[in-house]
Amino acid sequence: MHPAVGRWDDFASLLVPGKPGGQGCVCMTYRNSSLDMPGRIAHMRSLCKSAPGPGVLAYVDGEVAGWCSVAPKSTHCALLNSRTIPRIDDADVWSIVCFVVRTGFRRRGLMHALLDGAVDHAAAMGAPAVEGYPVDVGDQRVDVVSGYVGTVALFESHGFDRVTETTGRRGGKPRWIVRRALV
Repeated sequence: MHPAVGRWDDFASLLVPGKPGGQGCVCMTYRNSSLDMPGRIAHMRSLCKSAPGPGVLAYVDGEVAGWCSVAPKSTHCALLNSRTIPRIDDADVWSIVCFVVRTGFRRRGLMHALLDGAVDHAAAMGAPAVEGYPVDVGDQRVDVVSGYVGTVALFESHGFDRVTETTGRRGGKPRWIVRRALV
């Protein structure tokens, strides 16, 4: 697990459209979705140049296999202005907003490793707490489209506590704010 700082080419190989294996989202939905694709790519490239960076990358046998977006909540404009995900308090928390695991690397526990890496990165950067906004699927499987935010069960298995249910939904299932104190 490595922070994305200084790893633009690896990030791009996983998420930038037009790159071999690129998924096409560039992880800007919560940061600044008003940018066009060239603007999104330029913005993310700039975030990968210095700490704290935009998230963490997972590697399997030297190949980039997964991504988790983790950064100060203040860098996610869509969260700060969300009508469906309420602000709990004014704590300077970090937010975990998405996961991507490359096809061919799924079902290997990488979401767990990515979540641990995200928590470790936030702690190393001095975050007092970290939040996630996962979907609560109960005992059902989550579809890939809805699962990019993670599941409540995943977060709870890593020491996160439910704070409040949101009015947001993914795949018809409720989303929760979950939080883990780091200090």
